[in-house]
Amino acid sequence: MKDGATVWLPYRREQIPGLPDGPAYRYWDGSGPLPGDPAEVTFLVGPPVPGAERVLSRVLPRMRRLRVLQLLSSGYDHMMPLLGTMPAGTRLATARGVHREATAELAVTLLLTLSRGIDGFVGRQAEARWRPEVRPTLHGKRVLVVGHGAVGGAVAARLGAFGCEIVLVARTGRTTAAGRVHAAAKLTGLLPTVDAVVVCAPLTERTRGMFGADTLALLKDGALLVNVARGELLDTAAVVREVRGGRLRVALDVTDPEPLPDDHPLWRLPGALVTPHVGAFTDAFPRMTTDFLRRQLHRYARGEELDNVVVTTTGYEAGEQAA
Repeated sequence: MKDGATVWLPYRREQIPGLPDGPAYRYWDGSGPLPGDPAEVTFLVGPPVPGAERVLSRVLPRMRRLRVLQLLSSGYDHMMPLLGTMPAGTRLATARGVHREATAELAVTLLLTLSRGIDGFVGRQAEARWRPEVRPTLHGKRVLVVGHGAVGGAVAARLGAFGCEIVLVARTGRTTAAGRVHAAAKLTGLLPTVDAVVVCAPLTERTRGMFGADTLALLKDGALLVNVARGELLDTAAVVREVRGGRLRVALDVTDPEPLPDDHPLWRLPGALVTPHVGAFTDAFPRMTTDFLRRQLHRYARGEELDNVVVTTTGYEAGEQAA
């Protein structure tokens, strides 16, 4: 790391002991006044707040020395429109893998909630209604996990402990220690054979809208669908139709649009459970992200390859920089 490096962090330096000496560290969580001149920043950690891309869009064009934009999310699709506002050679890195345990935990929680009807029991508790009923178990059920990255692998491992038959799908087919992973091209043939689907795939042009009306129609009557990836992977209108008709039950930690408007039918639709994109946000979030940032900044200081670099920008044309 060259002398004069400036790092903006969403944590105060004393919250991350053991950071490398040399850089000037500044605290900026996306709110309040900027802690200095954006033109001096070489390493920026994006604030982990909803709508971070809107916050960053106001400062990135002014960061002419930026070399690294480090996100604290696993996904980066929301940052793609801003790539052209950064200098050529800026590395965009994610926190892939940092939140896998928390997100997988929520995915399984949502699937269990749907299977055992916990959402319905909670509603009856509010009405003081004691009405036992027989509900399905996950044991022995065939569950399709779409996406075999960090989160998908963690979901599959947890569901295996419940005695589920796990079916794995990813962009490319392969054989792993976890078993056979089917190629995405096999998805339509697999959907009619499963009892539940957990969506963990990244949002790309290939995966956008992958669960549209025709795809959802392939699922069995009574199938369960959980999405902890990105809302845009599902056709929301098609999901509403399937749930309203009583054919599917869904649990969504991510939606399209996000956040949901107050009058959206998913809020009040029986058979739909919505959580507000909280998969990664547990009491472990600060510890997991600060540990990751410490390791990443030491790599940067030593001139080593950074973890989870997904894009290196080509940058803006001369004269397009913001003043």
